[in-house]
Amino acid sequence: MMRRRLYWLNWFLTFLAAGLFLAPTAFAESPRPTQAHAEAAITAVHLLSRYHYQAPPLDRMLSAQIFDRYLKALDPAHLFFLQSDIRDFSYTRTTLDDAILEGQLEAPFLIFNRYTERVKKVRGIVQELLANKFDFTADESFAPDRSEAPWVASDDELREIWRKRIKNDWLRLRLAGNDDNTIRRTLDKRYKHALDRSIKLNSDDVFQIFMNAWAGALEPHTNYLGPRAAEDFAISMKLSLVGIGAVLQERNDYVIVRELIPGGPALRSGKIKVGDRIVGVAQGEKAAMIDVTGWQVDEVVPLIRGKHNSIVVLDILPADALADGAHRRVALARDTVRLENQAASGSIREIRDNGQLRKIGVIKLPSFYQDTEARRKAPAQFRSATRDVTRIIEEFKRDKIDGLLIDLRDNAGGSLDEAVSLTGLFIGSGPVVIQQNSQGQTRVERVPTAGMAWEGPLGVLINRASASASEIFAAAIQDYGRGVVIGEDSFGKGTVQTLIDLDELERAPQRRYGELKMTVAQFFRVSGGTTQLRGVKPDIILPSLIDSKNFGESAYDNALPWTRIAPVEFRSAGNIASLLPALALRHEQRTAQDKDFLQYKEKAAELKVLREAKAISLKESIRRTERDRMEARAKARGKNAEPSGDEELASEEVGDDGLLANERSLSNELATEKARKAARDVLLEESANILGDMIGLLRGGSSSEIVRREKQQP
Repeated sequence: MMRRRLYWLNWFLTFLAAGLFLAPTAFAESPRPTQAHAEAAITAVHLLSRYHYQAPPLDRMLSAQIFDRYLKALDPAHLFFLQSDIRDFSYTRTTLDDAILEGQLEAPFLIFNRYTERVKKVRGIVQELLANKFDFTADESFAPDRSEAPWVASDDELREIWRKRIKNDWLRLRLAGNDDNTIRRTLDKRYKHALDRSIKLNSDDVFQIFMNAWAGALEPHTNYLGPRAAEDFAISMKLSLVGIGAVLQERNDYVIVRELIPGGPALRSGKIKVGDRIVGVAQGEKAAMIDVTGWQVDEVVPLIRGKHNSIVVLDILPADALADGAHRRVALARDTVRLENQAASGSIREIRDNGQLRKIGVIKLPSFYQDTEARRKAPAQFRSATRDVTRIIEEFKRDKIDGLLIDLRDNAGGSLDEAVSLTGLFIGSGPVVIQQNSQGQTRVERVPTAGMAWEGPLGVLINRASASASEIFAAAIQDYGRGVVIGEDSFGKGTVQTLIDLDELERAPQRRYGELKMTVAQFFRVSGGTTQLRGVKPDIILPSLIDSKNFGESAYDNALPWTRIAPVEFRSAGNIASLLPALALRHEQRTAQDKDFLQYKEKAAELKVLREAKAISLKESIRRTERDRMEARAKARGKNAEPSGDEELASEEVGDDGLLANERSLSNELATEKARKAARDVLLEESANILGDMIGLLRGGSSSEIVRREKQQP
């Protein structure tokens, strides 16, 4: 069934969450496996067994892991399945290997259909509980994390778990000043939407969940992407799509326009506004209109995307109209939309170092993107991270910057080619990273052409979410002594994936099989160590709001271990190590006097304590006391603490309104987002100051003399 010829795509290193977001649909009540699923699974078996970096055999032992991961993917918090359900399906624990090998996939679909039955049962429990009143004087607590809890033993226990969960949500809204009727309406709508969404999955979605349970049992970064997920991945790499240029969001049973992308057809038309509700979509001016009221974003988006210059007609309910207000129809010609907000961007910060003004160029790089399709068609014109960064650097040079800071925070990776070529902009030529395959064979990835875009002082800012290609770049800059790395330990993903188009492999006439992202190698720094598991350790450490225990490679239970191989020969580009003592001293002295930086450190410490709490009190007087205490601390600091964005922690934070993002008014949400973007970025500002310190040290004497002199200062 499987053709032996492999059509290898370019190598990609990118961090994707192990559980991919799956788009719900309004189709079949009981999804069933298809012939395409069976064929995709069998093809994946051959590929993984032959080419994966260290795939264990697909046997009974692996079957048990797949079984556990599949249940976890469906019910991660143990809020739906009963122990009796697990017993009923225990026979599949050691037979899923045969099911995959033979393409007989009925078992995972039976499990999913039992899951939908349990969700429907919980929906009834929730409606019942919302009709009752809660006693907020009772001394009881709620455990937000049930991921390690036993499966629920009985219907009574299930009801009690949901009673406390709903009571916690009710209390959050109550503490925010809402009355009971408002709270009941809010939670009724919230739970109805969430529970309905969890069971509106079609057969492809269920198959993707199951395939990723299998892939995740091999190691964390092997994934199966269904046809829709594969399309989204391609868009993220080339930063463009064919559509209307609107960012959509679900809100109050409508899909609304949250943002208009500059240059897109929607904005150019002048007929669509932020907040407008899309209630219908037609494929052409004479085609029938499909009513999409109540649909999810991921159901509506495929109807709006299409071929270049084709016509899509939208039935719009204006933002300021009532539900029964007048609609308007807008016909738009689909066009290529550039996702510029996901591309590299530059800004200049001015800092003062001992009275001297220094200009620091900052490049924010969200990913290591490359339009591989355009590269094949027009090698001189394709879009890439390296090309965009080069352009920004040239603009900075004209502005006569003194130093350059590359901001890789939250950059999950991308193209290996881009990681190597981007490094070349700062080292000129030489080895960047070593790849080792499953046979132990190594290949050194080198900068293809010599030539530096920036030879001056350089800094790299990373955080826990900087992964893969980001770690290759930061590690190379650190090993070469080319610049100072600032921030926190990075993610720790030191593996290489290749993306295989199963449709291309099987020469399918249309998209039906999806893609397989498979780990095929591990990468190592030029100094010999891997970034796997441990990540890149910064030269100057900054505080973090991220939970490193539960986020990062070390949080996976089957991550590859840290190891090292023989280093390769490379020529050092600088001696940053000799400057680090003085940089660290200046950093400590400066931040000890910075109120905003100290507030950030205090916030990080508070979040750490909250995350380690195993239970939250459901007694109103205790929660109010704790809230008042946190507000008092925030007032003493002179401002409110910035929310962490963690829904489970929000109940203990200052300013918690008890609402989810899509429950707030769009205008308030956009205003809050705008204020956050405009707020002082203390980590970026301090990183620029550290780079300014480095510039001063490079121009003003030995590090040891400066350290000695500054330590003597009062």
